[in-house]
Amino acid sequence: MLKDATSPDLSALANAGEILSLVASRAATSRSDLLAASGLSRVTVTQRLGALLAAGLVRETSRTLPSGGRPTRVLAVNETAAFLLVANIGETHIHLAAMDLAPAVILQSTIPFSVAEGPAATLGRMAAELDRLAGEAKASHGVLLGVGLSLPTPVDFKRGRVVGPSVLSGWDEYDIIARLQGALGVPVYVENDVNLMTLYEYRHNFPGVDDMLFIKAGTGIGSGFIASGRVFRGAQGAAGDIGHIQFLSDDAPLCRCGKFGCVEARAAGWAIARDLSRLGFPADNARDVIRLVESQTPEAIMLLRKAGRTIGEVASDVVSIINPSLIVVGGTLARGGEILLSGIRELIYQRCLPLATRDLRIVLAEPEADSALFGAAHLILDDVFSRAKIGELIARFRGAALRA
Repeated sequence: MLKDATSPDLSALANAGEILSLVASRAATSRSDLLAASGLSRVTVTQRLGALLAAGLVRETSRTLPSGGRPTRVLAVNETAAFLLVANIGETHIHLAAMDLAPAVILQSTIPFSVAEGPAATLGRMAAELDRLAGEAKASHGVLLGVGLSLPTPVDFKRGRVVGPSVLSGWDEYDIIARLQGALGVPVYVENDVNLMTLYEYRHNFPGVDDMLFIKAGTGIGSGFIASGRVFRGAQGAAGDIGHIQFLSDDAPLCRCGKFGCVEARAAGWAIARDLSRLGFPADNARDVIRLVESQTPEAIMLLRKAGRTIGEVASDVVSIINPSLIVVGGTLARGGEILLSGIRELIYQRCLPLATRDLRIVLAEPEADSALFGAAHLILDDVFSRAKIGELIARFRGAALRA
């Protein structure tokens, strides 16, 4: 939380944006790093860093780095200096949380969700619950930096709007940002859940991998790309929609999108559940599929392995195009482990050239209760601490200090 306004040098704080951005991005984690990365004089760096430390925006951690003399402490953004609000819309519930700048959960709650309610009513209830969480978080974490929303549907990221076809019937082109920003008064970020899961895996588990593919195999099928260290979205945010690539055949199944032969209609959780139901097994979704797999039902195991090969077939085309060094497979169906993964590996190594697969790793994601929620937090942090936006962030903290 921001310290007393008499502590920081507010004039130095006003010019400290570049220093804060370097620390937040971990491009510089020590005073010597800041000198080298910023190109500023030692006196200027000392003055601006001092203002950030006094304001409580940056802290010295307990970790040290060798410096040729006395070890220097590692610098980091103070996790308690501010907070974020994030929400993830699922099939039947919305998971909401207030998070610090680590990010880590401070407070969280869950509210029911029904598509039939429509966007206006849903976002109204969501805004009210987020506002309640903000009221509690402000006492210990001061300034709210932004709101991030994860949606299980294609999203035009630049405009923050759902674009059809979508499982969120009635949400197409609704102005989500205006609705939430008007209620909460801070920047709002809206993104597809798979892109956020991809961002989570990159930031938390594979920060050194700059080119990776994340595949979500759950009720639906989707993917996200990290290209040169950034989420690749494409022109309208539709990149990675592998679930609706079509494999035509005489018996091509009907997809939820209205087309025939989509990957999702062959390999998604709902499609496997459909096939199991036809065989007489009670199954409605991906969770039911995994329940039958875990109970060693041969038909479920066979269909999951077949789904892995279908996903591997489309993933092999993606590997040939974007040449990732890592593929991470997550989602509910990934709980099937090697049953799913072996089919994916088989088709990728069978169809791709050796150059593309020579150093390629294909792994399962570690189970995470709500990785999209953490991905939403990283999305906010990456933007507000960017060099383009850091001046706005500093101005907000200076304003808070002056009002204190």
